[in-house]
Amino acid sequence: MLEKERSQLASACHRVAAKGLVTGTAGNLSIRAGDHVVITPTGGVLEDLTPEMMTVIDFDGQIIDGDLAPTSETELHLLVYTSSFAKAVAHAHGLASTAVACTHDELPVIHYSQLMLGGSVRTAPYATFGSPELAKNVVAALEGKTAALMANHGSVAHGQTIESACETLEMLEWSCELYARALNLGTPRLLTDEDLQKVIEAAMKRGYGSTKKADN
Repeated sequence: MLEKERSQLASACHRVAAKGLVTGTAGNLSIRAGDHVVITPTGGVLEDLTPEMMTVIDFDGQIIDGDLAPTSETELHLLVYTSSFAKAVAHAHGLASTAVACTHDELPVIHYSQLMLGGSVRTAPYATFGSPELAKNVVAALEGKTAALMANHGSVAHGQTIESACETLEMLEWSCELYARALNLGTPRLLTDEDLQKVIEAAMKRGYGSTKKADN
């Protein structure tokens, strides 16, 4: 059942692990497939997960297919889906993003690439992992954003595909690393809403981020 999604999820798990965003069993990912969700198993080492190890659940959290219990953060994933148009969710414990989540209420806009994240990134208040309170805190922090930090915990991102969710998670980690390094050098210069609007206009005008034929 949902073999394609299971395969995509396994590949995404390997990607996140290879990027160093998780260690051991930390982190969990999922893909929405209509009325079902394909999700990583609890206690699974992401770099070792195979498509067959993924679990299919419904929106009541009941197992539809699979031999392994789903991640302890299942409620968080389901609430993101029911509160947004997300088609995939990725949660990790990257070192830089977790460090910022332990010290800041938000990641300010230090680089224009953070437009991919929705600008500044909020830190969801701390709550015990796997709890309904944590799920609610994260969904509130995600409002209008594609990513959020989780106080003293980690990071989370969503997207229309699991690939885009992972890409956003990686951008959040990079932005947090950049911010941490900038803080060590001095007081970071932050970008304003006006700065970001000009970036959007320039990107649209120039087709930024897409390859194109050179003018000869």
